[in-house]
Amino acid sequence: MSVHQADPLQDVLTLVGTTSQMSIGLIAGGEWALSFRPPAAAVKFNAVRRGHCLLTVDGVPEQIKLDEGDCFLLTQPRAFTLASGPGVRPIPAKPIFAVPDGDVPRVGTGDDTVFIGGRFDFGGRAQELLLDVLPPVIHVPGGTPEAATVRWVLDQIEAELRDRPVASTLITEHLALVMLIHVLRLHLTVTGAGAATGWLAGLADPVVAPALRAVHGRPAHPWTVAQLADVAAVSRSTLAARFKQAVGQGPLEYLTGWRIELAIDRLRRGDETVAMIAREVGYGSESALSNAFKRVTGASPREYRRRIRSAAHLSG
Repeated sequence: MSVHQADPLQDVLTLVGTTSQMSIGLIAGGEWALSFRPPAAAVKFNAVRRGHCLLTVDGVPEQIKLDEGDCFLLTQPRAFTLASGPGVRPIPAKPIFAVPDGDVPRVGTGDDTVFIGGRFDFGGRAQELLLDVLPPVIHVPGGTPEAATVRWVLDQIEAELRDRPVASTLITEHLALVMLIHVLRLHLTVTGAGAATGWLAGLADPVVAPALRAVHGRPAHPWTVAQLADVAAVSRSTLAARFKQAVGQGPLEYLTGWRIELAIDRLRRGDETVAMIAREVGYGSESALSNAFKRVTGASPREYRRRIRSAAHLSG
């Protein structure tokens, strides 16, 4: 059957409201080490533009050697340390970064190592939809052929931060999002399905990926496992087993979860009636959506909308 295939990674990044913010960087030299507190509700990003250092992340058993051109994403709120080498006692990073606007933080003596960094912020559903399916740290070695696009993006970001042309802040924010997508693509390409979990692992599986894309392309369609198996060109039993193995749930369970995520997004951002939202996301009636919504979230759509609006009113 001819099926519109969408991009689940694009869908998720759009749904969680990904934004970026670049920092002013860091210059380090000699013997040095900085300890960073766990970043709050954000994905931390750093790239080594010159020199090398060691990265240690809480809960990750092995130290990671970062060479020139390497970058890493810290996808979970964990403390980490950057150091010139082993055995150097770290000092807190926060005072080092308390510099006047326009100045670049420095630690140690000299300028052997130069970093640029930043953060990615996401909406409230990012933890479950995106971050929980990623490892705590993603390391991208800059010397690999696969990282060529990431290196190009980093070069452009560095030039924007250095020269500060008109609209440089906007350009760097958009370039950072481009880099994030390429890092996630590279992570899937290099590590494969075995190192990912959830829907991200499904994207790396050649059998599961076509079914995932079909669900995202037409989430309101009344899919059956047999129809999705036809899309993937395998038997019904093969798709069901591979999907459960890769994603951690069956195809129709995933479809229900994605429809509920779309409904949550509409409840958060718009004033559509629950009945309208039900039709848009694939349910024949308001009661059908309400039953599925409550089964997944523990609240009815109306209750969920009231909570969101109440929280927004209190925070405003």
